[in-house]
Amino acid sequence: MFLILGIVLAAVAALLHVYIFVLESVRWTHPSTRRVFGVPSEADAQTMKALAFNQGFYNLFLAVITVIGIVIALSGGTAVGIALMLAGTGTMLAAALVLILSDASKARAAAVQGTLPLLAVISLIVSATT
Repeated sequence: MFLILGIVLAAVAALLHVYIFVLESVRWTHPSTRRVFGVPSEADAQTMKALAFNQGFYNLFLAVITVIGIVIALSGGTAVGIALMLAGTGTMLAAALVLILSDASKARAAAVQGTLPLLAVISLIVSATT
């Protein structure tokens, strides 16, 4: 039961990180994306574009690691799948913690980014130990 819950939570966390990838690497300079990230002007967005592009791919790679873990777990390689899902979601969670520790005003963003990975990590650890 906890494995299935962990897989579902990890999958939704991966989808969220793919969405973040799209915002950061594809739509960074669009006004709606600038509002989400609090970037006031097109000029500011252009200045930050290369950093956001790189960060977006970081989020995509975390999602890919997580999805590969899901596929392996569902294919019968439970231990390897859990390890990969924990690597992906654990790093997502760590990034959310870094965000809030570096800037307390980003608590809402950190909660959005980190809640699903936290719940996935808990579920996956419980599934691996029961």
